[in-house]
Amino acid sequence: MNVTTTVVTVIAALMSGFSGYALLSRQVWVVQPLEQYGVPKGWWNPLGAAKAAGALGLLIGLAVEPLGLAAGIGLVAYYSGAVVTVLRARAWGHVAFPMVYAAPVVAALVLAS
Repeated sequence: MNVTTTVVTVIAALMSGFSGYALLSRQVWVVQPLEQYGVPKGWWNPLGAAKAAGALGLLIGLAVEPLGLAAGIGLVAYYSGAVVTVLRARAWGHVAFPMVYAAPVVAALVLAS
């Protein structure tokens, strides 16, 4: 594994981990849009935990490649669902946010292949 792959993977993990933490700690700038999109509050903890687990999986994947691949695929699926959720809510100006978090995950997957 080269330095670029490692750096991009760590950035992806930090961003997803931060996003999971922000949701789990109920940061206003995260939960207000979720309420606007109609995401049930009962889903917030599992969604935050999924992002945190994906971030941890990316980091572990630096040593155990299949786990990193699985985590990356899971996070891409997560952020794809987030884009769909934003689009369904017709919050056009917010579509870029989940894409910003997905981009380094996609880059890490591409670099690792």
